[in-house]
Amino acid sequence: MIKIILSVVTFISALASGNAFSQTTSFDKVKFFEDTSIIHATITTNTGMIFRKKNKPGLEFHANFSIMLSDGKTIEEPIILSVRGHFRRDQCFLPPLTVDFKDKEASVLKPLGSLKLVSECYPSDIGEKYLLSEFLVYKMYNLLTDMSFRVRLLNLKLVDSSGRKKPITQYAFLMEDIKNVARRNNCTYLKAKIDPRNTNDYQMTMTAVFEYMIGNTDFGVIANHNTRLLHSNTDSSNRPFVVPYDFDFSGFVNTDYSIPDPNLNITNVRTRLYRGFREPLPVVNAVVAVFKKQKDSIYALINNFNLLSSKSKNELTSYLDDFFKLISNPRQVKFTFIENTRTE
Repeated sequence: MIKIILSVVTFISALASGNAFSQTTSFDKVKFFEDTSIIHATITTNTGMIFRKKNKPGLEFHANFSIMLSDGKTIEEPIILSVRGHFRRDQCFLPPLTVDFKDKEASVLKPLGSLKLVSECYPSDIGEKYLLSEFLVYKMYNLLTDMSFRVRLLNLKLVDSSGRKKPITQYAFLMEDIKNVARRNNCTYLKAKIDPRNTNDYQMTMTAVFEYMIGNTDFGVIANHNTRLLHSNTDSSNRPFVVPYDFDFSGFVNTDYSIPDPNLNITNVRTRLYRGFREPLPVVNAVVAVFKKQKDSIYALINNFNLLSSKSKNELTSYLDDFFKLISNPRQVKFTFIENTRTE
């Protein structure tokens, strides 16, 4: 019995520390998302059932989740999968899923709660490129603000429990829960529909400029579309903070299924269009200064990401070049982010 207890403690400590093993005995989900190493994971479930039932969001499937630690040991636990999403649920071979780690009281992974699993839309090289490019978008936004979703990359093997389908191995990533984003920032997750002009002006501008940088118009604060709201726990008078997510329709990722809203009068997602409202020049300048400061870190993040080819990395950095050229010109900054903003 003592050996079993010691073994479990070792597992918890190893996973919490990521690359280096800690002496702590509790699983830390914050450290889980701070770790940059790739987790080798296996999900075993009835994949055929998921494929057939993917158009039924919320439907639950029992599964088994296994992860390999850096010392070669594994943690294996039951989980519950549920179908989520809209567009990708209909278009992708594997629908977006929620992974619920709370299936067992004694679960080591229980502190992770329920997390979104983002997987490749297509089982192909291009599907892998899209997934990895979107993963980088989240990592870029982490460089700019703590009010952002953290993600953890998986080398995921999907095994059919019925044995009727061949295993599928692909990249995927787990996405931090919004309540954990709130907790990190001493905030509370706010379920509300709010006009973006009534949100925190700095954080709304940060979101809007970032979406412009990556060429994404597929978001809407008032409809809770690909955005979430946080409210400060220390300042009740503070306006809500906007936190964006879901970037596969951006020009940066440039998926072959992404199209802009026809009402926006742009021909493709590679065409940038600023979707923010007018804010005071000092607010805009403060936000732009953060982008300038993090420019080298953003380019280094992409160029050092060896899971993408040199060609793909060059395409991504080239797409950012025009943005950083624009924000180096004060006149262009004022025109794009103040004078030419939306009015409704």
